[in-house]
Amino acid sequence: MRPILAVPSSRADLAGLLALCLALAGSATAQGASDPTRPVARSLAEEPLPRPVPRPQITGLAEDVARSAPLVRPVLRPRVEPSLVIGYETTPLRRAERELFAFNPFAPRAVDRPAARPASIVSAAAERRQERLRGQICGDPAIQGEAIGNIGGPGACGVTDAVRVRSVSGVTLQPAPTVDCTTASAMKDWVAQGIKPAVGTTGGGVTRLRVIGHYSCRNRVGGSSGSSRLSEHSYGRAVDVAGIGLASGREITLLTDWNKPAEGAILREVWRSACGPFGTVLSPDANAAHRDHFHVDTARYRSGSYCR
Repeated sequence: MRPILAVPSSRADLAGLLALCLALAGSATAQGASDPTRPVARSLAEEPLPRPVPRPQITGLAEDVARSAPLVRPVLRPRVEPSLVIGYETTPLRRAERELFAFNPFAPRAVDRPAARPASIVSAAAERRQERLRGQICGDPAIQGEAIGNIGGPGACGVTDAVRVRSVSGVTLQPAPTVDCTTASAMKDWVAQGIKPAVGTTGGGVTRLRVIGHYSCRNRVGGSSGSSRLSEHSYGRAVDVAGIGLASGREITLLTDWNKPAEGAILREVWRSACGPFGTVLSPDANAAHRDHFHVDTARYRSGSYCR
């Protein structure tokens, strides 16, 4: 910012500056001579100051603008579609040069679509579905068999709403055991979530289970009926499995394969997977009476499943 007065550089300039200051002082004295008691600042403060004028209120401005000059809407950019006839009539390389198609220029001109599924396959699938629905028991299509009803027995033996199970989760039970629906559902879960994953693709996968025990009115040690310690077999709640049949025709048996490295690992995984769906799971390591089969039943204990 430039100064109003420059610093005098000589005596002549200093004399001129003093004369100017005296002249200004004399002018101020002359203006205030009429009323020496009235300060200049006070007189200026008493004079009215100009007030700002309020802005006029404008109503309907947007409506007026909209009526007078409507907004310009953007127009869609025109899109030129390539002629597909030209594309189909030219070679793939030529189509790529013209940017007609965004795929590999060496792609074939046409792709064969799969043929419709033959009607015979569709009808066969529908028939199998109907057979499953007709053969389901316990309200589950994954459990196939037939309903028997109540089975009475001597003493406390018997089964309420007994069923004869032919297969569970697509795996055949041979022979078909007679159990209640709770045990049938546990068998289905064991096969689907335990046996099938444990066997995997060994021998083409599991196709059947060899059953050597189901409903039978007897006590826990295989004696006569009437004992106070009846086996769960006496109520249709237990199944004994001695072997796992494979699609190749081979069978993994507990009597011969329990202590083998590969087959034994599969059988032990099968045994572990039964702990949960069933309340009691006994393997060949439990005692000599179970050296050739798994005993599984749906008894429930307060401490949880008993697996040995």
